[in-house]
Amino acid sequence: MCGLECLYTAWPEYARVGQLIVVNGYFNLQSNMEQRTCDDRSACTSPSGSPSPSRNECSITPLTPSPSPRTEVRPRVARPFSVVVAIDFGTTSSGYAFSFTEDPETIHMMRRWEGGDPGVANQKSPTCLLLTPDLRFHSFGFAARDSYHDLDPEEARHWLYFDKFKMKIHSTCEVKDQSSSVLEGNEVRWVITVPAVWRQPAKQFMREAAYLAGLVTPDSPEQLLIALEPEAASIYCRKLRLHQVIDLSQRPITNGLEVDGSRPFDSSFRQGDRYIVADCGGGTVDLTVHQIEQPQGTLKELYKASGGPYGAVGVDLAFEAMLCQIFGADFIENFKAKRPAAWVDLTIAFEARKRTAAPGRANSLNISLPFSFIDFYKRHRGQSVETALRKSNMNFIKWSSQGMLRLSAEAMNELFQPTINNIIKHIENLMQKEEVKGVRFLFLVGGFAESPMLQRAAQNALGRNCRIIIPHDVGLTILKGAVLFGLDPTVVRVRRCPLTYGVGVLNRFVEGRHPRDKLLIKDGREWCTDILDRFVSIDQSVALGEVVRRSYTPARMGQRKIIINIYCSDTDDITYITDPGVRKCGAITLDLLESGAMAASAGDNDKGSAFERREIRTTMQFGDTEIKVTAVDVATGRLVRASIDFLSN
Repeated sequence: MCGLECLYTAWPEYARVGQLIVVNGYFNLQSNMEQRTCDDRSACTSPSGSPSPSRNECSITPLTPSPSPRTEVRPRVARPFSVVVAIDFGTTSSGYAFSFTEDPETIHMMRRWEGGDPGVANQKSPTCLLLTPDLRFHSFGFAARDSYHDLDPEEARHWLYFDKFKMKIHSTCEVKDQSSSVLEGNEVRWVITVPAVWRQPAKQFMREAAYLAGLVTPDSPEQLLIALEPEAASIYCRKLRLHQVIDLSQRPITNGLEVDGSRPFDSSFRQGDRYIVADCGGGTVDLTVHQIEQPQGTLKELYKASGGPYGAVGVDLAFEAMLCQIFGADFIENFKAKRPAAWVDLTIAFEARKRTAAPGRANSLNISLPFSFIDFYKRHRGQSVETALRKSNMNFIKWSSQGMLRLSAEAMNELFQPTINNIIKHIENLMQKEEVKGVRFLFLVGGFAESPMLQRAAQNALGRNCRIIIPHDVGLTILKGAVLFGLDPTVVRVRRCPLTYGVGVLNRFVEGRHPRDKLLIKDGREWCTDILDRFVSIDQSVALGEVVRRSYTPARMGQRKIIINIYCSDTDDITYITDPGVRKCGAITLDLLESGAMAASAGDNDKGSAFERREIRTTMQFGDTEIKVTAVDVATGRLVRASIDFLSN
């Protein structure tokens, strides 16, 4: 199959592995598999007799320890692709776009979907997934929503319907229609977007879902790129012209200059310009700060990406909370369970009205209540919806005899303000950072950036400090930027590390320097355990292709696998992996394919010392959107299979 079903057939596989939880438009996978233990002696590096669990995770010592990471630039090898396909899977809606490498200036958008909602453009498909009672894929998008709507209420309780969550879609049919030749699978480079604030486990989840779906294979990982959403938007925004944007500032201009003498947003960016991109989506708001470098026009990240769960879904949740206040939380939950199709109808009606909300609007917004809602409430409460509204004392909301809730402008403003205030506060805090001061442009992108409510609030709060720019195709900015990223992944030359990363190691114990509770005696030697061997520090600038090199050695003769545990922290003020805020986030697995041969070559006289000092040189790359690792067996020159597992934790 080659349509939307491809990627979604992978979803039930994850559902069987763990428990899927959907909360406020997000998904989380709780693994039911036990974490790997040290019962497999060939795979465990733990020393015998370790007095604490943490010491079981620190039984390696670097062969060439250094106080600061040493870096080298590794050349990037370009691979020819005929077409780049980008998939933007949003919390509210999803879409795809593509471009042929022979004509990179032309970006083809997905065809408009059949179906759609009144007042809502259907350039994208709603992010809805429907699974059968036996966890099989049924449909996606409008088809999923309509099929779920048509189910009998009792039958619907056994189906799984996911709305406003983050996963993936995939379609190649339109690409094949517009290609003059038949495309092979290895001729397509895929780009999947994720929020910049997502950490490595979520990125790995997306990549492995693509593998399970058959989008690409694990043998060709370079065929799939993970793009950060605000970064993709920034790549697109840097090429915008005056006629492609809306400048919210609209300040008086004399002779081409503002009244304060500064230049306005002109036909394009210039080298050295710095700007903020705020990706305001359905689930999250992501912020990134970039500078256009001279002379090549590449991008340099000035401050690590930040953001939070301040997307448009917050307005939906506020509306649901308002309904709970009026009709009772127990009733709303009961109605959602017993009349799921009617609840979907109600959310669709609110979504359409939410998009038309604007500051300064005088007349009320009408939201249709499904008849089953009115009937269900009367049956369970013994009173009418109108009576409930009157008793709630919410003066901003009235009842229309046509079966509608009438929300005044004040009521709609109340629903928007908490989410908008969080967005504005986050941007203001970012602009106070030393690295960000003086930034003159703020781009608002993403679906929520289309909201006049958000636009007006941003202009009122931030307009004095910077020019606020809205691209005309604001809802498709990320998608188009992701295509550009796939065509040239080197466009972002410098990124900032979101966290401090390192591994737990043993170093020689120094009396007076190391605490006594870290003392570990092994083979007659005194070691200090739990030391963090730092790779990179939070907010450290890392250039594209830059790697950190470390050398390790197997713990025992004949060992076929080394497992090195990775730790991270959102601070740089750490020494030990047991310090507050340090958490285990992954593991590097090194398969020693020729361990038997190496053991045999050690000989009888040296008692295996050659093997014990066998050097495995690892290089870890942090400049890309994902952390990558390679390892070489120095004795043989052979590449050692290496992988980082972030999901097992």
